[in-house]
Amino acid sequence: MPELPEVETTVRGIRPHLEGKRVQALLVREPRLRLPIAPETADLVAGQRICTLSRRSKYILMGLERGTLIIHLGMSGSLRVVPATSPPRRHDHLDLVVSDQRCLRFHDPRRFGIFLWTAETPQIAEQQHPLLSRLGPEPLGDQFDGDYLYAASRGRRIAVKSFIMDASVVVGVGNIYANESLFLAGIHPTRRCGRVGIDRYRRLAEVIRAVLTESISQGGTTLRDFVQEDGQPGYFAQSLRVYGREGEACKRCGEPIRLRRIGQRSSFYCARCQH
Repeated sequence: MPELPEVETTVRGIRPHLEGKRVQALLVREPRLRLPIAPETADLVAGQRICTLSRRSKYILMGLERGTLIIHLGMSGSLRVVPATSPPRRHDHLDLVVSDQRCLRFHDPRRFGIFLWTAETPQIAEQQHPLLSRLGPEPLGDQFDGDYLYAASRGRRIAVKSFIMDASVVVGVGNIYANESLFLAGIHPTRRCGRVGIDRYRRLAEVIRAVLTESISQGGTTLRDFVQEDGQPGYFAQSLRVYGREGEACKRCGEPIRLRRIGQRSSFYCARCQH
């Protein structure tokens, strides 16, 4: 699914085309997403100005004058800014038409996305909305570092890979980025999180920041279902060190990359470089 860098790339791509514009209409072709789009949403947002566009974890927050649209891309969703007269494709489930006769078009073949209205401001929604209030700190923010990870891991027995993928611990470290970060930090993905020392957590936090920042700068990770808001795929997949490389030689030591399941997710690692 689209991960934090893909969502950040999307927000940065659509923001210049939408902030300051006024919503003319919300056209819903298919309301049956992961959470159904409430019938009154179109009337609630029409006429409001788009004040801000931001991201919290993998949620896009569109701040309007009297509330917030909470958007999630789900497993296969994408957003594009297109002319309002452009014919919709299959799985183009809704258009948010704005004042310059363009629209934000939501495409979601699997319909696992979210397009939800709340009367809360983005700031209050982050603190109080059920989808957002229990999320951990942002990995690129000031509250996240190795000391925080060390403290949060004490007394816990789960694998370190599952630990850093827990959104209540830190948001946005999806499967690809967890694999890559643990490799670069030299930590075996199955090691119990409570047995990782503070120095190694400090290294891991630095690496997580670097990997996510690199991915954002390259447009996100190329996945089967993901394209950027301009319709082009990301390029970070060209830089992957272990993810998806089972049986191939480790780029650092030459040992074959191994694959195992951890927490129902595919985990790729080098047995020689990670311990």
